[in-house]
Amino acid sequence: MSANVSVRVPRGWPTRRDAARGIVLAARAPGGAPGGVGAATVVVRAVDVPEPGLGAWRSRALDDLARSTDAFTLEDDDSYDLADQPVRYHRFAHRDGFTELLSEQWCWWVDGVGITVSCTVGTELYPLYCELFEEVADSVRIGAAAA
Repeated sequence: MSANVSVRVPRGWPTRRDAARGIVLAARAPGGAPGGVGAATVVVRAVDVPEPGLGAWRSRALDDLARSTDAFTLEDDDSYDLADQPVRYHRFAHRDGFTELLSEQWCWWVDGVGITVSCTVGTELYPLYCELFEEVADSVRIGAAAA
């Protein structure tokens, strides 16, 4: 199974499509932080998942993140609808080396495909990007893949 995912990122952000297996789109704010760590990023993934639904998939995914991510702290976990589709939302703090980061994830489950929009930025820059991240999530549209 697969899904057709479209998303709008800010104009001027360099993007790569199909950057790696499962990555639909990766984008980074221009300029950004020195060395790229802490620069605002958006990564859209679509992968087959074995779980039978959104809740089970995200429960396992959060457990995996907690085990594999340095200084992982879940700050928000919520469920709601975007464009009439159920969405699971997570915000969590973590660290990359010495850089404190904050990530937001919006997650959809469609016919066995898990779609995740992950937006990450250095913690100190989060207030500048949080509304933009919401706009990115609001722009996501998911449809059936062409046969």
